[in-house]
Amino acid sequence: MLGLETSCDETSAAILRRDEILGHVILSQDEHRLYGGVVPELAARAHLAVIDDVVREALDEAGVGLGAVDAIGVTAGPGLIGALLVGVCWARAAAFALDRPVVPVHHMEAHLFAPSLENPEARPPFVALLVSGGHTLLLHALAWGDYRLLGQTRDDAAGEAYDKVAKLLGLPYPGGPQIERLAREGDPGRHPFPRPMLRGGQSPDDPDYLDVSFSGLKTAVSTRVAEVAHQGKLERERAHLAAAFQEAVVDTLVSKTMRAVEVTGCPRVLMGGGVSVNQALRQEMTSRLGDGGEVFWASPRLSLDNGAMVARAAAFRLERGEVAGPELSARAALPFPGLVE
Repeated sequence: MLGLETSCDETSAAILRRDEILGHVILSQDEHRLYGGVVPELAARAHLAVIDDVVREALDEAGVGLGAVDAIGVTAGPGLIGALLVGVCWARAAAFALDRPVVPVHHMEAHLFAPSLENPEARPPFVALLVSGGHTLLLHALAWGDYRLLGQTRDDAAGEAYDKVAKLLGLPYPGGPQIERLAREGDPGRHPFPRPMLRGGQSPDDPDYLDVSFSGLKTAVSTRVAEVAHQGKLERERAHLAAAFQEAVVDTLVSKTMRAVEVTGCPRVLMGGGVSVNQALRQEMTSRLGDGGEVFWASPRLSLDNGAMVARAAAFRLERGEVAGPELSARAALPFPGLVE
């Protein structure tokens, strides 16, 4: 299986034989740092410029030619429409030329499969916390392809909140690693921030019991940063602000996940997406779940957007006979397959 990922600002290709990664290349677009975020048009152009070389390098690592590929899996959504179209059009053309099937993959379902490439125990049933730059979802995975939506963000995703707060603090893009690094030097108690949609007295019947919201937290940080800057203390307080913000996000995500564990009765938790790399989040999730539970996540390389997870998800979909016709196109808001609210 050849897996292609071009949903945002990573161009990636991987060659899988069953669950074995034979070749894997991820090329990140550093030029977006200049603008403090991903510029969609630049991202699409960058994918177009390098996708041939990225696929060729993955094939070289695997020691096979393109003709040895049995099928091509490609992220068809969600994501930036121009970026997605580069991968989808490449996959369609290659599949046509080789007379091979092409398998469309949902980007967030691919993140569910990533940990299983390194740990065969990372399989359903589990409660999944998917946290990335564009999505924050809580799911109950009963089996591969059979998912129940438990909660989701009502505004900003966790990764998006990290990027926006990093910009407020004068830190470069991407904000997640920058805030995590700076937070290690800070005291979160100096600037207590609210925990969005997390309060005492909530019950599973409340509509926001498992949902999250980070817009209010972002506003609270913005207000506090402005106050500190007006006092001329921003440089001195920057690490403390980063630590307080991160603690609020981590506490919210872990608390909501623990609620999901209680509601479902499933003590197995899988974390996926770029934010799942955060060490504070991993440590708090492991601690709160305790000895009676299991936590799964992928290595940093497989937690970020990558072609290997796309190939693994595509292999599952191919086994179910789910291949696309020549009309395949990208969808920026592609529905999550098998997801029931």
